Amino acid sequence: MKNATPAPADTKEFDRIATRVSVVSILGNAALSLLKLLAGILAHSGAMISDAVHSASDVFSSIIVIIGVKLSVKKADKEHPYGHERFECVAAIVLSVVLVVTGLLIGRSAVESILSADRSTIAIPGRLALAAAVVSIVCKEAMYWYTRFYAKRLDSSALMANAWHHRSDALSSVGALIGIAGARLGYPILEPVASLVICVFILKAAYDIFREAVGKMVDRSCDAETEQAMRACAMTQDQVLGVDSIQTRQFGSRIYVDIEIRADGGLSLSQGHAVAEAVHDRIEEQFPRVKHIMVHVNPDE
Repeated sequence: MKNATPAPADTKEFDRIATRVSVVSILGNAALSLLKLLAGILAHSGAMISDAVHSASDVFSSIIVIIGVKLSVKKADKEHPYGHERFECVAAIVLSVVLVVTGLLIGRSAVESILSADRSTIAIPGRLALAAAVVSIVCKEAMYWYTRFYAKRLDSSALMANAWHHRSDALSSVGALIGIAGARLGYPILEPVASLVICVFILKAAYDIFREAVGKMVDRSCDAETEQAMRACAMTQDQVLGVDSIQTRQFGSRIYVDIEIRADGGLSLSQGHAVAEAVHDRIEEQFPRVKHIMVHVNPDE
């Protein structure tokens, strides 16, 4: 059967949208980083300066996404006959590691602050730091939903990982806001406690991203609902008497399918091939993520 390689326009659209989303992330994070750094310095807020460093790490994450997407859309070659889609999963794994490191650094800093015996030297942050935290929360949450929308539309694990990096930054800013407000009200301990809770959320997001990316790299099958829909699709074609088996595997963001159908044993070779071709084309049309499908025809005696 022929290879159901996606049309060049689809690949170009994936590359264009993913790159655009990543560029928006880079510009937004660079601006936020500068804003929070200035606010932290002028308002004497260590939490806001740490949050600025966190936003700067998102710039690095977006660059990784661009590299991963550029590599994943490359055409198949002699050394990679099945394509390069798994490079996007590699990018997602790298981002999950970045999230783990970010979460652990936030957690360590929080624990050190909680265990610190002397808090009398802690400077009371100014109102500018509060304002910067609010702006950061709104902007990062907007960037999370923006990136998440396109990650789901493109089924991109790298973009989804980047979206969660935005969410982790928004949570970090929530912690900074609580800590700054608490310090101004006379409760500086609130900042490290909130940061510790945020650390747990970030590590959970990193684990989910890592598990999803690894699942796509080790040929995990599609969910049962998708396979059942493919069976039903095959059964709608003329002269298909049954589906004996169907096997699927995820290759990056794409799907490979092996399906065995039953047809009248009296059909000629050409007629059997035509039935298989009809099943192949119909599944390819109904399931855009399918990159390659092999259809085997068994005779029904």
